[in-house]
Amino acid sequence: MKKHLLLILLFSVLSLHAEEFRFALITDIHMKADDSLAWQDLERTVEHINRTSGLDFVLVTGDLTEEGDRVSLLRVKELLDLLSIPYYALSGNHETKWSESGSTDFAHIYGSERFNFIYKGIHFLGFGTGPVIRMMDGHVAPQDITWLQKELSATSRPAILVTHYPLLPADVDNWYEVTDAVRAFPVKAFLGGHYHQNKQFFYDGIPAFLSRSNLRDPEDGVGGYSIYELTRDSLFVYEQKWNQEPRKWGGYSLKEVYYTKENTNYLRPDFSVNEEYPEIKENWLVSTGSALYASPCLSGDFLYIGDDEGVFSCYSIVDGKREWSFPTGNRIVGTADVAGDQVVFGSADRFIYALNTLDGSLCWKYEAKEPVLGSAKIEDGVVYIGASDQTFRALDLKTGKLKWEYAGVKGYVETRPLVYKNKVIFGAWDNRMYALDKNNGRLCWSWDGGLTRMHFSPAAVWPVATKGKVYFTAPDRVMTALNAETGETVWRTKESMVRETIALSEDQQRVYSKTMQDSVVCYSTLTDHPERIWVTNVGYGYDHAASMPVEKEGVVFGSTKNGIIFALDGKTGELLWKHKVSNSLIGTVCPLNRDECLFTSSSGLIGRLSKKEP
Repeated sequence: MKKHLLLILLFSVLSLHAEEFRFALITDIHMKADDSLAWQDLERTVEHINRTSGLDFVLVTGDLTEEGDRVSLLRVKELLDLLSIPYYALSGNHETKWSESGSTDFAHIYGSERFNFIYKGIHFLGFGTGPVIRMMDGHVAPQDITWLQKELSATSRPAILVTHYPLLPADVDNWYEVTDAVRAFPVKAFLGGHYHQNKQFFYDGIPAFLSRSNLRDPEDGVGGYSIYELTRDSLFVYEQKWNQEPRKWGGYSLKEVYYTKENTNYLRPDFSVNEEYPEIKENWLVSTGSALYASPCLSGDFLYIGDDEGVFSCYSIVDGKREWSFPTGNRIVGTADVAGDQVVFGSADRFIYALNTLDGSLCWKYEAKEPVLGSAKIEDGVVYIGASDQTFRALDLKTGKLKWEYAGVKGYVETRPLVYKNKVIFGAWDNRMYALDKNNGRLCWSWDGGLTRMHFSPAAVWPVATKGKVYFTAPDRVMTALNAETGETVWRTKESMVRETIALSEDQQRVYSKTMQDSVVCYSTLTDHPERIWVTNVGYGYDHAASMPVEKEGVVFGSTKNGIIFALDGKTGELLWKHKVSNSLIGTVCPLNRDECLFTSSSGLIGRLSKKEP
């Protein structure tokens, strides 16, 4: 009780020291390189801000672009640089999920992925909420939470925190980790966007504002931005449409204490599913301290994975001990592959690396022209991997020398390629699936299926093939089978509303995929039409994570965006068990046998899950 009173007194005293000032907030610009309307909307906002007296700075809170591409980011900056007052920008999900640079261009162009400054006694801190490359909910990386606590502790000043996503359970998977981390400090409000509407919320008791999009209002055709006014005792927000008077629509007191350090009255993730399957245990669990967006790669007694801070590491699967690590120059989002004593992976620093599996020493590295987000595939001494320079490469595993390259890809590559018979098959963020001759890189065929939007591309799925057919799923919610030799469509079905997940059974008679709501489906590979064998309601809720199912010894292992791992009987679809290890994305798991698997989480966790006999 005394601690609560001291916290209330501290918050109140600190509030009195703030000076009055006003600032603007622009959000959800959604610029495309060839979009004249978005350009005109931002141009008008910049001109309006420059004509408005008494504004001290501008916050730009994400979704500056529609597709996260460099050209669009530079176009936005061209206009923002015309502002007559300072501005501070954050990325949104359109800069982090769809980004040929692995969302690294934003920091290169705007200076940082975060901002941190003090103005007239108020501490402003802005940080990302993802998701980075992987399709998942918004997510605040563990290293960003650590940074946030460190910076808040350093000043103890009243703070305003800035994000793109709202820190609500339906938007950010680890919202509670953020609110718990900051509630010991005098946080006066969160500011953000994403909803394209003016809204007030409380994030676990902490006041929050969401502001309108810069785009034109569909009702009156007028765009605009927000003006925030900080007085001695309040924080107010106004909607400012072009050439109209500002309209006050919300506010919070700076003197009132809305929350305490206690969090017991707020919603938290439900882990009760673990009580239904008590035989499933976490043998060991390691927190790496950095987000993990790649999936793990297993070889012998060791697991290999790169992290969001660009560090590639080797862990023992016996106890989770980190054996060695190797730093690269930027984040790693692609999954590695191992052959012999070499592990190969790409980094957003533009290099493809081969390391010695025993000690992590560098064997060779190959420089691409742009970030390498694609996952590696090693076959018969050759490394196959795609990059964001619209090029797919084959490298000699021993030397790293280029064997061939195909520079005809129209988008960037994220997936793990499939090597099937004489072809290398992969999708890209250009609506296409490609098949190249694995010996010389010549294009055998490409398929686009009549897709009309980049966002529908079969780019995140890891395709599989058997009996002359290639299988994949895509964000258009369709499962597709192609003739592997010609690329012609054999069949397509939207029956099960699948998305970006596919797996081949060990006997190659079935393919598995997650639906977007609760269920896993199984289709036959023995027919030339879509024949569904079984569908099982796993009960994982809504899911769009591109984490592939994997079959081992007749058991299909799967994982979700909200931390659930499950196991099914491959032939019947019977649900064997499920277990929740976190509330964040679980990558494609690595089964050890029918009763054990290794997993990684975007929350920075690595663990080993086992079924123990009662």
